[in-house]
Amino acid sequence: MSKKVLLLPFLQIKMGHHQAADALVEHMLSIDPSIECDIVDILDYSYGSRVEGLVSSTYLKWIHFLPLTYSWMYRKSCGGQLRHKRRYRLYEMIFMRGMQQLIREKQPDCILCTHSLPSYLLDRLKCKGLLSIPVINVYTDFFINDVWGRDGIDYHFVPDTHIKDWLTSRSVQAEHIFVTGIPVHPQFTASRPERKQANSEFTVLITGGNLGAGVMKAMCRTIGKAEGVRYIVLCGKNKALYRHLKKKNCPSIIPMPYIESRAEMNDLYNQADAVLTKPGGVTISECLYKKVPILVYHALPGQEEINLLHLLDQQLIVYVKDWAKETMDKQLQLLWNKKAMERLTGQMNAYSRDISDLSSTLRHVLKLPQ
Repeated sequence: MSKKVLLLPFLQIKMGHHQAADALVEHMLSIDPSIECDIVDILDYSYGSRVEGLVSSTYLKWIHFLPLTYSWMYRKSCGGQLRHKRRYRLYEMIFMRGMQQLIREKQPDCILCTHSLPSYLLDRLKCKGLLSIPVINVYTDFFINDVWGRDGIDYHFVPDTHIKDWLTSRSVQAEHIFVTGIPVHPQFTASRPERKQANSEFTVLITGGNLGAGVMKAMCRTIGKAEGVRYIVLCGKNKALYRHLKKKNCPSIIPMPYIESRAEMNDLYNQADAVLTKPGGVTISECLYKKVPILVYHALPGQEEINLLHLLDQQLIVYVKDWAKETMDKQLQLLWNKKAMERLTGQMNAYSRDISDLSSTLRHVLKLPQ
């Protein structure tokens, strides 16, 4: 009988936890095509698409229009990285009944959480002895917020050794923690073409404009004014940004609409000499896997702010924060030197050496034949 695996992101917005769930499904199916994988959002499941859509749109508007209040609320409610677990009784009241119903309906053999809220609920059930199947936390940021379950969780897939040390310092057994990195879809290949000569035009891939939040449009006004730099701008579903850049008709700026094909995205990474992005966990993980130098121009409030601090501490990125004073072209020309790029490449190589193979780890924890 084939295994049934339930994957739990949160909300329907195609953010990192959904991309990680998709990547996990593909890795599992490559191991055993008979595995039944089901991705479910507990909010949509419990209360329907209309309520989920309202919550998603409110979340995006909050980040966009009141970023400082969102940042404060996130850190206050779940961003403290506390040593001792706290209770979130409101989450239990809103979602616990739906979670138990979902488990009864799906009858999974294993559950993988790519978001903290489902992990918290399942952790409560495990600690009460109401759930016996394995539950795996798959973290999609470079830190662990306070909502994630710990005590009852069977396995933890963490982004790096620092997060493993953080968990072990909080009484999680080291043998239950696997340094897999944030999951990258198998359509992304590790190999990249040879780098171009230092004196030739270099290509910068700009990401982070997909949902319309943040400062992408303002930042794009500061590019394309100097020779020697070509920009590929991923506008995602931000149609206004795409139209704006098309109308600008600058030969060194190539706007791209929403790209669904990961093979096409992999090709764009291969063309890039650097990626200019926000510190979202999955995008950063893809760049680390591809070993493309990472430049960060902005961080959304909440998770991305904390990711930024961690990545800077590990020297895995360069923070290009003065583009409002100097054009981005000038900032990049100052940064684009052999010494800086060699340092970034060295840090990425060191990071990669600590990462275990995700498919092998899944095979091990799901007890699949080798």
